[in-house]
Amino acid sequence: MSSDQSPAAYRYLADLHVELPDIPPDSIISRTLFSDGRVNATLFGFAAGQELTEHTSTKRALLHVVSGEAQLTLGADKLEASAGAFADMPANLPHSISAKTNMVMLLLLIDET
Repeated sequence: MSSDQSPAAYRYLADLHVELPDIPPDSIISRTLFSDGRVNATLFGFAAGQELTEHTSTKRALLHVVSGEAQLTLGADKLEASAGAFADMPANLPHSISAKTNMVMLLLLIDET
């Protein structure tokens, strides 16, 4: 790289937990970390007992559990998810999530059109 070129801009987050405030009881909070029209990265914090009922998305979704425990329903499958769990969901897959403990997850929505 020549001296008149600057490096590409990037964003680095050492700890995703810092990006969310404390999760209030009986709440779900979210923060958009990145959005460029093709990919949307949103960090969610669920209080224990909170859920997103069954729904679908018109976009492919990648879900990563950062901390806590939840039950995921992907199609007809009920799955136990804890820190480190990852799911790749095609568009239009019925899914839901129910937090068993306070839980933080990263959701990437990808526009494949």
